[in-house]
Amino acid sequence: MSVKVNQLTKIYGSQRAVDQISFEAKKGEVLGFLGPNGAGKTTTMKILTCFIPQSEGSAEVCGFDTEKNPIDVRHHIGYLPEHNPLYKSMYVREYLRFFARLHKIRPAKKRIDELIEMTGLELEQKKLIGALSKGYRQRVGLAQAMLHNPDVLILDEPTSGLDPNQLIEIRSLIKQLGKEKTVIFSTHIMQEVQQLCDRVLIINRGKLVADDPIAALQNRISNKTMVTVEFLQKADVAKLKKINGVDGVNPLGDRQYELFANADIDFRKEVFDFAVSNQLTLLEMKKEVSSVEDIFTELTYKSEK
Repeated sequence: MSVKVNQLTKIYGSQRAVDQISFEAKKGEVLGFLGPNGAGKTTTMKILTCFIPQSEGSAEVCGFDTEKNPIDVRHHIGYLPEHNPLYKSMYVREYLRFFARLHKIRPAKKRIDELIEMTGLELEQKKLIGALSKGYRQRVGLAQAMLHNPDVLILDEPTSGLDPNQLIEIRSLIKQLGKEKTVIFSTHIMQEVQQLCDRVLIINRGKLVADDPIAALQNRISNKTMVTVEFLQKADVAKLKKINGVDGVNPLGDRQYELFANADIDFRKEVFDFAVSNQLTLLEMKKEVSSVEDIFTELTYKSEK
């Protein structure tokens, strides 16, 4: 495993910012790290990147312990923090050359050229960092995090401040990087999670409340099934309620209805048979799937009760 966390805990005074969380992340995996503000995400990332020590438990990156071997960990990890610290008085290329020297990268120019092209900084490379927009500053931070070609990338809100076109480019880059590296990133954009992640961790009040592939997350919440149907003609609601498996009907209009079941069953065949036997023309039938946002809200809300 590229990253291995076991019973990790961080205590500030009487507050347990991170409370005995355990997880693993392997090479070739994009892991989404979700949670409300103050849940413990950034604290966990800072421990993994050796910025702060844990109070209890252990964390390993590429086999190196974050407490015992912090220098080795940093060789294998690239980190883009939430508040991207940049030297604003430096030019983009100058800044990357500076970090290339720190990492002892040779030949530096070739690697810098690769990163500038990869992150879309060609037109901005000769500008002062302080003159860049927030989105381009994020790109500079991402380029710096990848400069030494680390095995593990930890990205805290990497797409913050990007415009829609930049979002597409950076998301594509993260997806590509995830094929050969371990990528752990936090975000509040649920659409991003569904597009990029192989697996999702959800943390709330320092505790891990979910660790699943996105498809499996649906089994962690309410097992109610909802199907939206639309007929060409108006249907009898009383008859709709008698369809085998249907426990509730919510009319959305004269010819559109939401049908509910209090179990994870697929009753679409019964709806089709109902339409045929009642001489109704079925225009649309769609089984609704819980979004990551629905899952996130329910899991974090439940854990607060």
